[in-house]
Amino acid sequence: MKDYHKFHIPVMGTAFTAETPLRVAQFGINSVVSIVDDVLLERLRKVYCESNGYIYDEITNENINHRADRITSYLNLINKLTTKKFEEFINSTKEKFEDIKKYFSLLPNSSEIKKEFYKIIDENFSFDELKEFLKENLSIGSIDVNIMTKVDKQNFYKKEALSVEYNDAHAALRGYAESDLESSIIFSAGMNPRLYGYIANFKDFFPDVNGKIKKKIVLKVSDYRSAIIQGKFLAKKGLWVSEYRIESGLNCGGHAFATDGLLMGPILNEFRENRQTLIDDTFEILIDSLKKSQRTVPNQKLNIKITAQGGVGTSDEQNFLINYYNLDSVGWGTPFLLVPEVTTVDAVTREKLLNAKEEDLYLSKVSPLGVPFNNLKNNTKDIERDNKIEEGKPGSSCPRRFLALSQEYDEQGICTASRKFQKIKIKESSEDQSISLNNIFEKTCLCVGLAAPAIINNNINAKDSKAVSICPGPNLAYFSNEMSLQEISQHIYGIKESSVRKDRPHFFVKELELYVKYLKEKIDESTTDFTKKQEKYFHKFLNNMNEGIDYYNNLFKEMKSNFSSGADKIIESIKKQKFKLDQISKKIDQIKKELA
Repeated sequence: MKDYHKFHIPVMGTAFTAETPLRVAQFGINSVVSIVDDVLLERLRKVYCESNGYIYDEITNENINHRADRITSYLNLINKLTTKKFEEFINSTKEKFEDIKKYFSLLPNSSEIKKEFYKIIDENFSFDELKEFLKENLSIGSIDVNIMTKVDKQNFYKKEALSVEYNDAHAALRGYAESDLESSIIFSAGMNPRLYGYIANFKDFFPDVNGKIKKKIVLKVSDYRSAIIQGKFLAKKGLWVSEYRIESGLNCGGHAFATDGLLMGPILNEFRENRQTLIDDTFEILIDSLKKSQRTVPNQKLNIKITAQGGVGTSDEQNFLINYYNLDSVGWGTPFLLVPEVTTVDAVTREKLLNAKEEDLYLSKVSPLGVPFNNLKNNTKDIERDNKIEEGKPGSSCPRRFLALSQEYDEQGICTASRKFQKIKIKESSEDQSISLNNIFEKTCLCVGLAAPAIINNNINAKDSKAVSICPGPNLAYFSNEMSLQEISQHIYGIKESSVRKDRPHFFVKELELYVKYLKEKIDESTTDFTKKQEKYFHKFLNNMNEGIDYYNNLFKEMKSNFSSGADKIIESIKKQKFKLDQISKKIDQIKKELA
C-alpha cells in the first residue's frame, strides 16, 4: 500500500467518522472508524446493505457474541464497498474519468505520481494505457479503527457475569481481528495490560518472515516515555507497534488527556532524536519473544511511523511538522467536521460549528468518564439535559451503557450521567452537604449524543434521542466556511490560498495558551486544600512548561527564516504566555505562605 498523502483523518466521536472510509478511501486517504458503538455500526450496516442490494441479517442481543460479530460484519461490509469503488476507479472508463482526475487533484503539487498522471493525459492516451498506469500506481486508503482502552466494561448475559473476552474493548478488538481488513488498530486513552495481552490471541497481528503485518498496532501517545513503556510491553508479547501517534494533550478534540505541562514541540523533538533508539530497543525484545514462543521471526528489522495530530490548521504548519520532525503523516480532525462530503454531522450542528468562536469552544466536565471533554456551547444534547433538569427529570435512561463504568451502586456498572445514578446522588445530597448537585447534573449521555448525527443523516428509525453531542478542538474557531474534500485537501497542501482566520495563533502557541489556562484553573480549584503532593505536582508542571518555552524561543529564533514575518509574532506571543506563567508561579508561592 502506497501512502501518497501526508495527512490522515483521525477518529472523531463515534458517528462523525463512522462512514468516512466509504467517502475517502477510494481517493487513497486513510481514516479511522470508532468501534465503541456496535449498536450504531449495526444500524449503519442495515442502511448500507439495503442501499447496495445486499441481504441484511440482523445480529441481535440474543447472540452472546453480538458485539464482536456486529463490528466484524460492519467492517467487512465497508471493506467490500470501498474495494468495489476503488476497483471501478482503476478500471478506468470515460464515465469515471472525472473521479480519476479528482483522485490526483487531492494530492500535493510536489507529488511525482500526480505530475506523471497529468503528463499522460496531456498527451494522446488510450484508456487501456491509463488503466495499466492506475492499477500499477494507485492505492486505496486504509480503513483503520480506534478503541479507547479504558472503555472496557464487564458484560453480563442473563444476569451472569461473562468472561473477560466479552468486555467491551476486548470484544471490539476481537471484532476487528476477525474482520477482512488489512489496516491498523489505534489504541487510545492509555495502557490496558489485560487488553494488550489479548491481542496475542490473533495471528494477524504478528509479522511474517518478510516483516509484513496484516493488522498493525498503533498507539496514541502523549509523550516519549509512554511510547517506550507500551512499546516494550507489547514487544515482550511478540507484538510490534507500527506507529506512534502523538496527540496534543489539550489542543485536540474529544477527551483531553493533559500532560504534566509537557508541550508538543519538545515531545516531538524527543521522538525525532530517539526514533532509531525506539526501534532498536523494542525490536531486540520482539525478536527474543518471537523466538521463545516459536513464532515466525522476520528476516529484517521492522520500521515504525511517527505521526502527530492536534490543532494543526495551515499548510505551513503541516510542512513544518513533516520536514522538521520527520513525521510520516499529520492528523487533521476538527476542520473535517466542516466537510459534509467526508464526516457525518447533522445540518443543525454543523451550522453551530460554522458560527463558533473561541468562547464557544471549551473544556468541559460533561463526560461520564471523568476526563475533561472538549465541548461546543449550546449543543443540542446539553440543551436537552438542561431542560430535563428544569423539568425535575435529570439524567439519561442509559440505553447503551458503554460508559457504565462506576460500580459505586451497582456491580454491573452504572453511568454517572444516568437517571439511576443521579437519583441516588440527589437523595444523598440532602444528607451530605459536600455533594454538589451541579457536578452531578453536568454529566451528559455521550453514547447516544455522539451517535445521533448518523441517526439523523441516514433517517434511521430509532427511538433514541436525536439531540447531538459534539467534541471539536479549539482550532475550529478559526474556520468558518463549509468545505469540499477538494478544497480542504488544497488547503492542507497550500495549493490555494487559505480562508483560515488571519489572527489564528500558531498551533504550538495555542497549545501553550491552553496549558497556561489549564494550570491556572487547577490552582484556583486547590487554593482551599493545598497539599504537599499538589505543590510538587504544580512545580513539576511549571518546570516542564518553562523548559518548553525555552525550547520554543530557541526553535523559532533558529528557524526564523522558515516563518518569514510570522516568527516575530510567535516569539512575542510566547513572551506573553511566559509572563502569565511567572504570575502563576508567584501565586503558588503566595498560597504556600498563607497556608503555612
